[in-house]
Amino acid sequence: DQQDEAQTAEVDESEAAEMKEETHDPEALLKEIEQLKAEKQQIYDRMIRLQAEFDNFKKRTQRERIAERKYQAQDLVTELLPALDNFERALQVEVTDATKSIMEGITMVYNQIKEALKSQGVEEIKTVGQEFDPNLHHAVMQVEEEDKQSNEIVEELQKGYLLKDRVIRPAMVKVNK
Repeated sequence: DQQDEAQTAEVDESEAAEMKEETHDPEALLKEIEQLKAEKQQIYDRMIRLQAEFDNFKKRTQRERIAERKYQAQDLVTELLPALDNFERALQVEVTDATKSIMEGITMVYNQIKEALKSQGVEEIKTVGQEFDPNLHHAVMQVEEEDKQSNEIVEELQKGYLLKDRVIRPAMVKVNK
């Protein structure tokens, strides 16, 4: 045990002597200082980049959450549009005394669905009399009517809908040449 302690003491003394020699050499100290400064700058630059990446991540996820909340009803609205179309077709049937109460019930349900969709930010795309907009309308036919302006929508074949500012379904229309 005493031999081990003696050897350890010798190693510690020799390391201490080397450190003293290194610390007295001004060139070695300057090199070490420069090396430490460069290493510190690299770590600082990396930290700044990571902070910027984290800030960008936070902003991006916040924008995504806002967009997700804004358009959360889109899937449901898309599923309901064919049913809404069928209600509109049902309402075009001629009303007789026998069907009057049924038509009133259909009208009431139709209006309730429209109000529920409106409360979620769904609105119909304006068509007849408007200028054709390929972002909102889908032209399926062209006609030539002299009393209408060129590129004016003459007839709506299927309603289109917006959810807030996003087109859920473009309106199918007839356009004047």
